[in-house]
Amino acid sequence: MSAHGMTEGPVVRKGRPPVDDLPQVSVVIVGAGACGLTAALVLQDAGVDCVLLERDAVPSGSSALSSGFIPAAGSAVQRAAGIDDSPARFADDIMRKTRGTAAAHLVAAYTQASGPAIDALARHGLTFDVLDGFLYPGHSVRRMHSLPERTGAALMAALERAVLATDAAILTRTLVRELWLDDAGRVQAVGGVRPDGAMEYLGCDMLLLACNGFGGNAALRAEWLPEMAHAVYGGHEGNDGSALLWGRALGAAQADLGGYQGHGSWASPHGVLISWAVIMDGGVQVNREGRRFHDETHGYSEAAVNVLAQPGGVAWNVFDAKTLALARTFPDFREAEAAGALKRCADVDALAAAIGCDAAALRATLDGVRPDATPADGRRFTRTLHAPYYAVKVTGALFHTQGGLDIDAHCRVLRTDGSPFPNLLAAGGAARGVSGNAVWGYLSGNGLLSAVAGGYLAATTAIATLGAASHSQETCA
Repeated sequence: MSAHGMTEGPVVRKGRPPVDDLPQVSVVIVGAGACGLTAALVLQDAGVDCVLLERDAVPSGSSALSSGFIPAAGSAVQRAAGIDDSPARFADDIMRKTRGTAAAHLVAAYTQASGPAIDALARHGLTFDVLDGFLYPGHSVRRMHSLPERTGAALMAALERAVLATDAAILTRTLVRELWLDDAGRVQAVGGVRPDGAMEYLGCDMLLLACNGFGGNAALRAEWLPEMAHAVYGGHEGNDGSALLWGRALGAAQADLGGYQGHGSWASPHGVLISWAVIMDGGVQVNREGRRFHDETHGYSEAAVNVLAQPGGVAWNVFDAKTLALARTFPDFREAEAAGALKRCADVDALAAAIGCDAAALRATLDGVRPDATPADGRRFTRTLHAPYYAVKVTGALFHTQGGLDIDAHCRVLRTDGSPFPNLLAAGGAARGVSGNAVWGYLSGNGLLSAVAGGYLAATTAIATLGAASHSQETCA
């Protein structure tokens, strides 16, 4: 990269950067999260050179803060486990969760790419298995792929190790602020701010925006997600909306900006995610009055809004010893327990005291948690809860946005007239996802689906486009 002066905020410039001897690479990837790292591995498999530009000292992003569970259909590990699944079945689950509002072309593309993407990562040494024992809300079969560590941080570390074993370069502590375009709308170069404040430039044949959503940008959040404007933000601070702001400057189309992943199980005040497995295994949420207030099995994303609507914006996850054993298999839960978030209550009276509610009201709530009950919210219970009870105080949080730049099925960024930019791609948090335009459309794992399947698809598009361009040049020669 070549050095020059500094800039403020994400901007789009015309022409070429004001430097001599501009270094050139086939594909520049902005962002070394799960999306960018997956794309880099696929590009390297095809012999395409690429550089990842990452703002943090160590690749992390939203992926590192997640549970690290990637939903995929038709992978080799899923087939080996004897799980009958298909991209079509996966797509049906997504469309059912979004009530038919998700972008159909992306749903088809991502579900079809999900299995091959997992297989591609496995060839680079990532050892996946499929989560067993329970189904996440909305999934009709077991398809959550995870590394043995069961954390997003472990997933990111494994992806980074895999990329570092290739010829791809990861340039960290580089905050990309400038996109340089020619008169035809082709991206020619990017400019990134280095730790010393200098702006350095790198030319490219194609650019993949795999950088971020806008959950960390208070102004954009207030504009598009007013119900979460003042909620706890549990996502990565780097989600500053750069991709969206570049898109606006370019005249790119945007879509599904009202879609996001919330979570109704953010330990308060400890700031640790409590796995929704405690709910799907039979646990319930009660408010400060000791009453249930929604069908928790609809999903943890919309639960964020439901929890925030309760007195004080909090609720309590209540479960028993059977579920506690399952919960302790999740590192985040063990962290929350170590921090003092877990309350053990010998009986209903002790549980009511911990919550601060009327014991009779709480007893009536728990008496309704049984297989033959017909609660007004429609939830069907498979078992009762038994003392001792365990409880964690939680609130609703915003994790990451699901809207962004509009893209086609090949991850090409689209103009407002529907035509694609010639060499600009976007995937992961930078692009629209498959969750529709509301919080309730988020199907568990949609974020990492968009990241991993999107990174895989964007890379295959870059490979095909660069190969076609090379063939055309050879023909002309």
